[in-house]
Amino acid sequence: MQRYPMTPQGHAALEEELKQLKTVDRPRITAAIAEAREHGDLKENAEYHAAREQQGFCEARIRDIEAKLGGAEVIDPLKLPQEGRVVFGVTVVIENLDTEEQKRYKIVGDDEADFKANKISINSPIARGLIGKSEGDEAKIQTPSGEVEYEIVEVLYQ
Repeated sequence: MQRYPMTPQGHAALEEELKQLKTVDRPRITAAIAEAREHGDLKENAEYHAAREQQGFCEARIRDIEAKLGGAEVIDPLKLPQEGRVVFGVTVVIENLDTEEQKRYKIVGDDEADFKANKISINSPIARGLIGKSEGDEAKIQTPSGEVEYEIVEVLYQ
């Protein structure tokens, strides 16, 4: 069985999405299908086909979330030994050694990743290059524009 690392917040968000899909979206889609059936000929009924397509997407997402929750490995960074090392769930402040630009990222699971919110996936090149390193260490990370060297300024266990 595949394991899916996630933070407690990410796990709670998936559970909430699953609840929404099962208790609100699924019944709404079922009602839309029933209403569209009442309009007659299903071959040329666009409302019916759209509702069935929505139902397919909803059911697929439910199966996907259930599989991920079933294989979830919830990792709480607050319960890890806080030694200043970069591990899953921490927030890390890094500095580009060429430009001296600092960035702050939280390392999260794939479903939680949101680059605009500075949450990067554990599977991203930046996170893979930082995992296991400590404050003050340097990390060379391969990016699409070439290799970039960063210094780990701070590791926050939040």
